[in-house]
Amino acid sequence: MSDFEKKVLEFKNKLDQTQDVKLVETIRSEIFGKNGFINQEFKRIGTLSADEKKNFASSISPWVVTLDALEPFRCEGEEQEIEVLPYLKYEGDKNIDINLEVQIGCPDFDAHTVSKSNYKYMYWNMTQQLAHHTVNGCDIHAGDMMASGTISGNDESAYGSMLELSWKGTKPLVMPDGSERKFIHDGDTVIMKAYSEKDGVRVGFGEVSTKVLPAK
Repeated sequence: MSDFEKKVLEFKNKLDQTQDVKLVETIRSEIFGKNGFINQEFKRIGTLSADEKKNFASSISPWVVTLDALEPFRCEGEEQEIEVLPYLKYEGDKNIDINLEVQIGCPDFDAHTVSKSNYKYMYWNMTQQLAHHTVNGCDIHAGDMMASGTISGNDESAYGSMLELSWKGTKPLVMPDGSERKFIHDGDTVIMKAYSEKDGVRVGFGEVSTKVLPAK
């Protein structure tokens, strides 16, 4: 069985490794840009190990969008009710309003939307994630790429993988031709799109698509 995960990528600019802990407020300038999403980890569901489930197909959308271009789309994040450790505390709007869409298509029907969500729903924002990743002194270099984690939303239509959307296969999704999908079928093409839009300004991340072929 195959599945997708909807994520946003972050590309790093530079980090001063003289500090073991990167406080959230110092990281803003060290994240260079964001790439739309990846069919990351086009993953296999079954008895494989955690690494083998996720290491055989990753696709990246074409555009890297700088944080400067995304500044107008910053927004308030989810309320973190439990007090976080000092190095994860922050001020201001750290989340970004990025609309995300996933479609499935195949020879029997045109691309059909199965998920719509938004990056702004991430509980841990990207600066917190980087701060936590470097808290033990982990070395980060310019050009390093990190994934956000699966992006879901506040209702069932916004789930970020087929595992979530079909509720572990117990609630199949009905396609336009009447067929059902619990997971991705051979011959299916998964398409992911993303954009930010506000006050007549739209910034796109391009489109990424991957077709699942039968195993040889």
